[in-house]
Amino acid sequence: MLTPDLSGRTVLVTGSAKGIGRELLLATAEAGASVAVHYHTSADEARATAEEAAERGAPATTTVRGNVTEPDAVDAMFDAVEKELGPVDVLVNNVGAFAPDHWEEIDFETWNTVMDTNFNGTYLCSKRALPAMREQGWGRIVNVGYAGSEKALVYPKNFPYLVAKTGVLMFTRMLAQDTQNDGITVNAVSPYVVENSDEFPDDAPRGRWAAFEDLQQVLLFFLDEGSEYISGENIEVDGGWIPERL
Repeated sequence: MLTPDLSGRTVLVTGSAKGIGRELLLATAEAGASVAVHYHTSADEARATAEEAAERGAPATTTVRGNVTEPDAVDAMFDAVEKELGPVDVLVNNVGAFAPDHWEEIDFETWNTVMDTNFNGTYLCSKRALPAMREQGWGRIVNVGYAGSEKALVYPKNFPYLVAKTGVLMFTRMLAQDTQNDGITVNAVSPYVVENSDEFPDDAPRGRWAAFEDLQQVLLFFLDEGSEYISGENIEVDGGWIPERL
């Protein structure tokens, strides 16, 4: 596992009370960062994650609640982190609902929730984080995508999720170009099926599903100082899975 030195950095991972977000946040805590655990409804889990982060080496931790699809809530969320830990140096946009049903069976509210949390949440949080990053001339944004989205993967099941994640990757490339002179990098990590998924296909690439450590490795690579020239990239953590195979 890579071990970048994140001492003196503040990390905010959206949706980090549990699941993939929690594991990504804990990896940065082990690298010495102060961490903000974001949640919307999982307050108890967020507190437990903050305690675990402190045990793993984070010099300071906090929990922050907010709906990433509401601009005022995002502002308040960042205000709280800045008050407790200082400006956000590393933002990981992890929040994103999904709807693993046939597109005709997805109600309009759920459809919009999937689009809003995955795409608009990434946009709103990135926009709020950028001014401080630009001012200090250093910042890292890592967005969580989905394997295959770079090829505009489509499937009748879970379709709005695929659309939103394709948008996240387009946003990643655009923002990398827009920040190339600011000391900021913007990249994406895109898993296929991870060990904590709710359902699993019949065949696992390389005989297993992605482990949390596989995603942590990519995140830490993007955060390493030696990766400062790498921006606008997407690393698919899929074991060589090819969605369009015959």
